[in-house]
Amino acid sequence: MELQRNMEFEVKASFVPNISNADSLKILEVSNDSVIVQMNNSGCRGVFPMDHFQYWIRRSSLIYIHDSQEKTS
Repeated sequence: MELQRNMEFEVKASFVPNISNADSLKILEVSNDSVIVQMNNSGCRGVFPMDHFQYWIRRSSLIYIHDSQEKTS
């Protein structure tokens, strides 16, 4: 999956970096090396190395919201 700005992800309990207990996060910026995110219901932002963020997606700890909405429709 190619990550883009404004993509939103549902945060599962297995997402260990979720210090603010957010239900979702939104991508603010993407570069070749990192992803900057904003946690919902929080002023917290986070910066992840690209490979770490992709790991959490592969592990199904972050679920692209558009995908999960299509599955439930």
